Amino acid sequence: MPFTRNTETIAGEGQGATKKRLVGIVSVVFLVALWQIGAAVVGKEIILPSPARVLAEFISLAPTGEFLTAVLSTFLRGLEAFAASCIVGALAGFASGRSETVRAALAPLLTTIRATPVLALILLALFWFPSGFVPIFSAFLMAFPVMAASAMQGARAAPPELLEMARLFKVPRAKVFFELRLPAASPYFAAGARASLGLSWKVVVAGEVLAQPRLAIGSGLQSSRVLLDTPRVFAWALAAILLCGLTEWIFGRIVTRGAADGI
Repeated sequence: MPFTRNTETIAGEGQGATKKRLVGIVSVVFLVALWQIGAAVVGKEIILPSPARVLAEFISLAPTGEFLTAVLSTFLRGLEAFAASCIVGALAGFASGRSETVRAALAPLLTTIRATPVLALILLALFWFPSGFVPIFSAFLMAFPVMAASAMQGARAAPPELLEMARLFKVPRAKVFFELRLPAASPYFAAGARASLGLSWKVVVAGEVLAQPRLAIGSGLQSSRVLLDTPRVFAWALAAILLCGLTEWIFGRIVTRGAADGI
């Protein structure tokens, strides 16, 4: 009987995953069809090129050294911003969750960052840093509060009764942290990191559009816009979307595998 129930559960999960994929595919096809209809109605490539035109432009752009180097540079900037926001945000958020004093001290900073428009932050960073570092700094600041908030919740996720029991039995603090607090906080860290990852890509590309580093997806977007090359603007935007989607998919797989392995 346990084997039968497990088999039925696995089969049900497989069917659910297949259904989600089909719904996703249908949704993409529907959106592309709407795009095609819109392009046909507008009838002007400079305003809205067709999906086929954008795909052809992307295919011609993708093998070039300029494109590959720009994508790699943007990827590294996004990775740096994401890693910094995760590490600093997790430490600050966990400390805030464990201490009212730290939480009160960090509250004005986090509120100020959340209230600051991304564009204003990028423009200010242009005065302070080289063009290549502006996107990293801006993305870090925008993603940091997201990770900190999730880590703060995670710091309070451990069941109080188990913490009290550990205190009564004088369990070492290191053991309480690694075997009780950290496992309870892990889902919150993962959720915060996922949100920070998506936000990092958006802000990095926006920062590149304004800062114009020599090699970047954002620089390609801006250069194509100046030349009124709308299909190429869409092609660069497609590169940013694929980069964001691929990294989020990989991150999701890593988190899922870690959860399955009990990490």
